[in-house]
Amino acid sequence: MGLGNFERRLERLVEGAFAKAYRRGLQPVEIGRRLTREMDLQRTMGVRGAIAPNLFRVVLSSEDVGRFESFADALSRELADTAREHARDEEYGLVGPVEVELLEDPDLRAGVFIIEAEVTEGPGGGLPAALVMPDGRRIPIEDSEVVLGRLAGCDIVIDDPNVSRKHAEVRREDGQVVIRDLGSTNGTLVNGSPTLERRLSDGDRITIGKTTLGFETG
Repeated sequence: MGLGNFERRLERLVEGAFAKAYRRGLQPVEIGRRLTREMDLQRTMGVRGAIAPNLFRVVLSSEDVGRFESFADALSRELADTAREHARDEEYGLVGPVEVELLEDPDLRAGVFIIEAEVTEGPGGGLPAALVMPDGRRIPIEDSEVVLGRLAGCDIVIDDPNVSRKHAEVRREDGQVVIRDLGSTNGTLVNGSPTLERRLSDGDRITIGKTTLGFETG
C-alpha cells in the first residue's frame, strides 16, 4: 500500500514538460522500492518485534541530482512517508523519526544509486511521534510540549476565531504522547469525540476549530 500511495502522490509532483524529461531516466519509484527492500533486509528483532531502519541516505549521480532538484524536498518527504507506511503494513517498530536525505556522488553514473540505512534513536530515545498539518508538514513531538492556539507565540498557530488563544497542548508523559485541552471555549476533538485529556494513538485525528491534524508515530 505504501508504494502505491507513493506512486499516486508522485504523479502530482511532476507535471507538464518536466514530466517527459523525468520519465526518461531513473524513476523515483525505483528508489521507493529499494528503500522498502532495505527496510526488510536490515530489520532486526527487538523485545517487542521487528525493528526497521529509520534513517536513509540516498546517494545519487550528479545527473540524477540535477533532474530531481526542482522537487528534491518533496521527494524526500514522500519517500519518508512511504517508509512509515511500509513500517505500519509490516508491523515494524521504529526507534526514531523517519528521515530521508538525498546526497550526490559525482563518481556514480546516471541511473545508479546507493541507499544507506540505519537505526537511529530519536531525541530522548522516546517513541517517534509527530503532528501532521493539513498541508502535510510534520511537527515532531519531542521533549517539550507543543502548544496549539490562536496566539502568535504558540508552537502551532491556528488562525481561526473558533480557536482559543492557547487551545490545547500535546506532550510526552510516561513514554506516551498525551493531548490536553487548555480550557478552550469550543473544546478539542479526537476522532470526533470531545476530550479534556487522553493518550494519542497512531492515526488519531485531532480537530481544533475548523482545523484537523493527524497524529502519527514513526
